[in-house]
Amino acid sequence: MTILFACFIFFSYLCMFSLKNNNTTHMKKLTYLFVMAAVLTACSAGEKQTTGIPLENLDTTAIAQNDFYQYACGGWMAANPLTPEYSRFGSFDKLALNNLEQVNGLIQDIAAEKHEQGSVGQKIGDIYNLCLDTARRNAEGIAPVQKTLQEIQAIQSRDELSKLLGAAMEYGLFAMYVDADAMNSSMNIMNEYQAGFALGEKEYYIDDDETTLNIRTKYEQYITNMFRLFAQPNPEQAAKTVLRMETRLAKAAKNNVELRDPIANYNKMSVAELQALVPQINWSEFFTALNVTLDSVNVGQIAHLQEVGKMLADEPLEDIKTLFTWQVIDGASSYLTDEIYMESFNFYGKVLSGREEPTPLWKRGVGIVNGTLGEAVGQMYVQKYFPEENKQRMLDLVHNLQTSLGQRIQALDWMSDETKAKATEKLNAITIKIGYPDEWRDYSGLNINTADTYYDNLQRAAKFEQEYSLSYLGKPVDKKKWYMTPQTVNAYYNPSSNEICFPAGILQYPFFDMSADDAFNYGAIGVVIGHEMTHGFDDQGCLFDKDGNMNNWWTEDDKAKFDARTKVMAEYFNGIEVAPGVHANGYFTLGENIADHGGLQISFQAFKNNEASKPEAKRLGVVDGFTPEQRFFLAYANVWAGNIRPEEILNRTKSDPHSLGRWRVNGALPHIAAWYEAWNVTEESPLYVAPENRVHIW
Repeated sequence: MTILFACFIFFSYLCMFSLKNNNTTHMKKLTYLFVMAAVLTACSAGEKQTTGIPLENLDTTAIAQNDFYQYACGGWMAANPLTPEYSRFGSFDKLALNNLEQVNGLIQDIAAEKHEQGSVGQKIGDIYNLCLDTARRNAEGIAPVQKTLQEIQAIQSRDELSKLLGAAMEYGLFAMYVDADAMNSSMNIMNEYQAGFALGEKEYYIDDDETTLNIRTKYEQYITNMFRLFAQPNPEQAAKTVLRMETRLAKAAKNNVELRDPIANYNKMSVAELQALVPQINWSEFFTALNVTLDSVNVGQIAHLQEVGKMLADEPLEDIKTLFTWQVIDGASSYLTDEIYMESFNFYGKVLSGREEPTPLWKRGVGIVNGTLGEAVGQMYVQKYFPEENKQRMLDLVHNLQTSLGQRIQALDWMSDETKAKATEKLNAITIKIGYPDEWRDYSGLNINTADTYYDNLQRAAKFEQEYSLSYLGKPVDKKKWYMTPQTVNAYYNPSSNEICFPAGILQYPFFDMSADDAFNYGAIGVVIGHEMTHGFDDQGCLFDKDGNMNNWWTEDDKAKFDARTKVMAEYFNGIEVAPGVHANGYFTLGENIADHGGLQISFQAFKNNEASKPEAKRLGVVDGFTPEQRFFLAYANVWAGNIRPEEILNRTKSDPHSLGRWRVNGALPHIAAWYEAWNVTEESPLYVAPENRVHIW
């Protein structure tokens, strides 16, 4: 996963663990899902090596050369069918579930005890117990949001809107968040980002195929039902108003491919220039209400923000209030009664993702605790599950992969020596974060109090996150800051800091197995580590220099060659039919596909380097009929094993910058020469791609 900008925490916080984000996998900044961490060291003499490849994972009725994904993962898929809770369940999800159970054990122990008010233990235990107390929420009904809804109805004029938008977190027509200035990566700046349409992807509002039309119809019915549950007048008309206004905002928004262009989404301007750009909003009042002082802001998507201004000026005030009401209702839906929760699940869970049952309450509780006190939980997690020695061994591994990528850069026949030197400088400057932060967050300012409702506590938690984010405004970037908690089964590359981060939560099978041979570990965790490194050199990452500034370090000729080669990748994935009549979006998934390709190339070379350096006696040769090279690719494929519902295939094709698991195997491997050699793939294979048509980048 690559992070081009830090998540606008205060805006997304309330829905971070809500039904809709769990089901649509829509986190635009954080977008995303990649994991890594481990130690690629061979077992010492005397230790018994295994292949790490359970034979039961395979489907030997399939032909490996014709459908490698089915051959390598078919057994796992049959043994792990989708349960009603999941729209997709794969190796990542299985490990995440294991981690969730570990964290739940830690939280339950804390929640069962009494703690001093204001202590971390009190806050963890109380917010967890508040989540589990559905009887209390059912008794409270919609009372927790009534004050906010009344404040909306009390709006008398448009002059109040600028202050309201700055003061309230519930109204998401656009988002403001603090992150590094892309042109001056050592300093933080205020960034603006498009928002205001609950379905997340603009295509849901504008496409006219039968499936999308059905989703819109059911979305309108969902809005109607929710307005009824919240005792709002004229629910049918209100739903039409919401859909019309969200559609207006969605049409003005950039699509996911356009959002991937860092240059086009960087529009730094003074506050005076912002006022001239969108005069319908009083920006002085807005920023005063937000309690910040600033002289400049980066407007991410100009046309969308201008449309927000026009909408605030020309839409009937009552319609604007209806949209605000909807945003409060939809944002609160996961934190009130069971009936409201299920109504939300019936749309976001069933309609959008095909799930049959909601997430169990205990998992929702763990998610809320992780969202409100993530690093506090992470500190406990690493103490129990992450030995200190793993951190140093992981550093050794990453340096090994860096060496391999450096070798590949120097061997490129299409890049000039001048650009190679700059690429090598960037590679050597990558900051590596392993396991957990060097400094832990302070949660003393967060007030969790069981005398207040669950919803009120989460509102305060969101405000706490907002203030934490805004506290960085105008200050130097904190290079020690982490954008993921240690217990997260994920990882990232951040181009503005040129860093790769590997949380502790991923140091488990199927990504790393200390008893397995190098073929397995290089094929699994080695590839995903190489993947993250490659993000620094994908079509987005390549626009940032070694210091994290958006700055061209390419010769004109080299950049043209690079773009031509990445186009081959994009067009290849555009041709993949993921469902009848539905194709992958090769330009939306381009960065992740480049990173998969690079990760495979880098890790396979590192594996071969390592094998060549070992005495013959320490090499594990053919086992179970598979060569080390074959096991490398089996291990890689097993990382992406999974089952997925038809609805979720369509949903992720619109919303997820990663290719579907099947195509991270069957789409990526046909461009890797070593795979052809290892598995004797010939022109007769449906997966065969002629050498001249394959991707050749890193």
